[in-house]
Amino acid sequence: MKIIVCVKQVPDTNEVKIDPVKGTLIREGVPSILNPDDANALEAALQLKDANPDTKVTVVTMGPPQAKIMLRECLAMGADEAVLLSDRAFAGADTWATSNTLAHAIRKLGGADIIFAGRQAIDGDTAQVGPQIATRLNLPQVTYVQDIQLQGDKLMVQRQLEDGYEIIEIAMPCLLTAVKELNKPRYMSVGRIVNAYKQEITVWGIKDLGISDAEVGLKASPTQVFRSFTPPPKGKGQIFTGQPKDMVRSVLTDLRNKHLI
Repeated sequence: MKIIVCVKQVPDTNEVKIDPVKGTLIREGVPSILNPDDANALEAALQLKDANPDTKVTVVTMGPPQAKIMLRECLAMGADEAVLLSDRAFAGADTWATSNTLAHAIRKLGGADIIFAGRQAIDGDTAQVGPQIATRLNLPQVTYVQDIQLQGDKLMVQRQLEDGYEIIEIAMPCLLTAVKELNKPRYMSVGRIVNAYKQEITVWGIKDLGISDAEVGLKASPTQVFRSFTPPPKGKGQIFTGQPKDMVRSVLTDLRNKHLI
């Protein structure tokens, strides 16, 4: 069985700040991590590999050269090979252009029985790239997957809903997007970390994928971010003091004056 996992290097959102003048993310000095939902997607692929030793797991990402660090983490977790799509022509891509680039890479890899992706990336929260890849490759898809059971050439999956889940049978090849409830990603082992830094990472640019620069990057991105900003902090709350009955009376009076009750 052949599995491809689409992953992304993202800034650690606990450290992200926005330039108040430019309205853009301040990336300098912000550590990058493997997108959390992508880690669950990779773990799902590795669990299938554990149960089926003849399975090959390939991780693919689009990003700058430093994304190799994240790919080596994926190799250290148990992936067999890694592919980095890196080219200046890919810069500024929205979900449309990103999914187009990844779909071309997946075709170049010969496709897969299962393509995994995280539900969404924490830096964009669009949840669009996975489904768009499936559409471009004309594959059946299930999003928000929280459980997977392999049954011959089909998969039985649970799709998470707000008030429960639905069980879906899907034939391979297919694409699945993972949520955090699917599993708990494994840790990297020392031996695999050593091997990961000895292993070669394949790097493909626009010429390797055989596509024009009008199909990728900013030129192929109909969606553009006008402005990013942090909401202004809320003002200090009103504090009431005194006897309990007096405070309750004051609160009710204040709420009536503001026409809230």
